[in-house]
Amino acid sequence: MPVHKQLKAVRLSRGWSQEEMAEEIGYSKNGYAKIERGEASLNFAKLERIAKLLDVSLQELTGIKEGNIFNVENWTHGNNVRYNIVLSETECAHELEKALLLLEERNKQISHLQAENAQLKKIIELLEKAAPKAK
Repeated sequence: MPVHKQLKAVRLSRGWSQEEMAEEIGYSKNGYAKIERGEASLNFAKLERIAKLLDVSLQELTGIKEGNIFNVENWTHGNNVRYNIVLSETECAHELEKALLLLEERNKQISHLQAENAQLKKIIELLEKAAPKAK
């Protein structure tokens, strides 16, 4: 369940109104309503505060299970933070292995191009030595 829907469900189960939640976390009622509709972002600190306020774990509120990796990215606008469940540990290890193989292949290609570049420089030097000089 998306965080905004989970947030609403937990709030309702606790008997809190949107207005009460908004007041507790320093939002307007409309601002908080947008969060529950999934139309507004919520910074990580506020999300932690809401979880504590509702007496639920952050994992329960976000749907993040143990063993999952979660990615926190800073947005360029304001202090908002986007959080996404990325991969399980197994999936993450697999993706890391793939990335390392790709990196290894890229490094081989770079080495090959550097060697080719060095050979071409030698050819240019030989051609410049062999060419008659213009007067």
